[in-house]
Amino acid sequence: MTSEGSRSGVSHFFLNALRIVVALMFMQHGAQKLLMMFGAESVAEFMTRRWFAGVLELYGGGLILVGLFTRPVAFVLAGEMMFAYFIAHHSRGWVPYMNGGELPVLFCWTFLFLAANGGGSFSLDGLLAARKRTKADTPPAFMVTARFVQANRSPSAA
Repeated sequence: MTSEGSRSGVSHFFLNALRIVVALMFMQHGAQKLLMMFGAESVAEFMTRRWFAGVLELYGGGLILVGLFTRPVAFVLAGEMMFAYFIAHHSRGWVPYMNGGELPVLFCWTFLFLAANGGGSFSLDGLLAARKRTKADTPPAFMVTARFVQANRSPSAA
């Protein structure tokens, strides 16, 4: 597996682009179920399976979009898409093209990819990891102050 630091700039770009585009496409399905957008004729009833799917798609897609908690959220969304495929499509045949299940399969595998690879450098997860790395390299303020005082001590004070 490639470490975060050894990826090229091009692969960082495309990982981030994939995450953002997939999240925007996925959120549309949640908006359709919960907000009656994009030609929906009714809102999903509260606490039904369709409502839970809409919540996961809209809010989980939003978290994927900004790249916050990317790995666990992507894993949960991959599970949702696997569940959706087997509940709604697999009973009509095992070939996704024939049973209309291409989107759940593609979303499932894309989210598994994101769960394995993370959100990329242009994500809130990447920003938090960079801050953590920078903070780990910087000594605490009291150590810096103690070193400064010790270095600038006059010989007569000793």
